Amino acid sequence: MLRLWGRTTSINVRKVVWTAQELGLTVQRTDAGGHFGLVREPDYLRQNPNGMVPLIEDEGYLLWESNVIVRYLCARHSPADLYPESLSARFIAEQWMDWQQTTLNPAGRDAFVQWVRTPAAERDEARIAQSVAVTEPLWDLLDEHLAHQPFVGGDRFTMADIPVGCEMHRWCGLPRERTARPHLDRWFQTLCERPGARGVLDQPLA
Repeated sequence: MLRLWGRTTSINVRKVVWTAQELGLTVQRTDAGGHFGLVREPDYLRQNPNGMVPLIEDEGYLLWESNVIVRYLCARHSPADLYPESLSARFIAEQWMDWQQTTLNPAGRDAFVQWVRTPAAERDEARIAQSVAVTEPLWDLLDEHLAHQPFVGGDRFTMADIPVGCEMHRWCGLPRERTARPHLDRWFQTLCERPGARGVLDQPLA
């Protein structure tokens, strides 16, 4: 059984939950982080010195960092499928996973935090506007990429779609007018229809 620590309101925990569901894994999840606490306790810090979520334990093997966990689970349980077999295909998937974590997520973070987790009277509209301004062109970039292939990594669903799909879910949930992007919208609808995404892409933000 896979053990997972993390609250499902975390985008990074949702990545792992979705991956596990795609793979049909049994997961024992413990709420941690945010108002659940736990992450600063000595026992937790011995397992993840960053004091963050998610953290997994797989038959005694500990691993943290969400996209790394997604890669690991796919490599272990779905080689040549969710984890691409060819080196070129695998690193295209890796490329977009890193893009989600290092470019797309930081760009949209302020808009999410201000709109969803900050009381209306305390919101910084300038930070929201700046976040939106730098994030929207990134969705244009992905829309153009998806004009040429059905999924982020190529012709089929792979590990690359999970982190980027979770990011799209978060952006779509913000209280703002959406720009229609046909290829991006088609891709995201396809993800939402996957049984493995239930309980992840159909949940409200918090």
